[in-house]
Amino acid sequence: MYPFNYHRPATVRKAAGLLAKMEDAKVLAGGHTLLPTMKQRLASPSDIVDLGGIEGLAGIEQKGRKIHIGAMTPHADVANSDVVREAIPALAQLAGGIGDPHVRARGTIGGSIANNDPNADYPAACLGLGATIVTNKRKIEADDFFVDMFETALEPGEIVTKVIFPIPRKAGYAKFPNPASRYALVGVFVSKRGKEVRAAVTGAGSCVFRSKDLEAALSTRFAPKSLEGVSVPSDGLNSDIHASADYRANLIAVMARRAVAAA
Repeated sequence: MYPFNYHRPATVRKAAGLLAKMEDAKVLAGGHTLLPTMKQRLASPSDIVDLGGIEGLAGIEQKGRKIHIGAMTPHADVANSDVVREAIPALAQLAGGIGDPHVRARGTIGGSIANNDPNADYPAACLGLGATIVTNKRKIEADDFFVDMFETALEPGEIVTKVIFPIPRKAGYAKFPNPASRYALVGVFVSKRGKEVRAAVTGAGSCVFRSKDLEAALSTRFAPKSLEGVSVPSDGLNSDIHASADYRANLIAVMARRAVAAA
């Protein structure tokens, strides 16, 4: 690990101020991606701005037909929250399937979506539920937030403060996990709210994405049978030592049916 300066600000404003002054600073939330890459000397930030000392960045609250989750809320808190389990069971189930108990105890929802790992679970929940990502500067719709592999719409000095999830009528999530990392080889999050149907896919491409084919089929009838015979093109999907693009395309259809059944 290369040397760096450590900062632990007490407010979001001070954290943003520190980031504005430094050219190569990184924000530390749960640290499950940043710290391992620093230990392997794959990342060498000049400064680390730790959000752990800022009050008010963690917590879960229902306001009307929406669930507000603070950016520093650990995965375990989301998984075990009575509020989330009652309003959006699929979101609690998703959080409970991330990594292992150690990861769920330290990893945060804000850190996960800001990192935008192409195999992560939370981006699928955000896109699949039509969430709004709130930062210290603005509100960003999930459809506009996730740009590409490890890339989001966040600007320099912008910090995620909370995520707002609208409560759907139905929602479900299913993933085929890598047995070692528990990351999604393919994961599909589906939801129905009013007339809007969403189907978000993670693990299959360079970035989480919505499947128009799945959404079109489910818009007719939100049921597993509606997806019988529906195939997803393999063009542009990931192909690696874990699975080929064709295999992932097949998994998308399988996981989608399981997600709808769970919903």
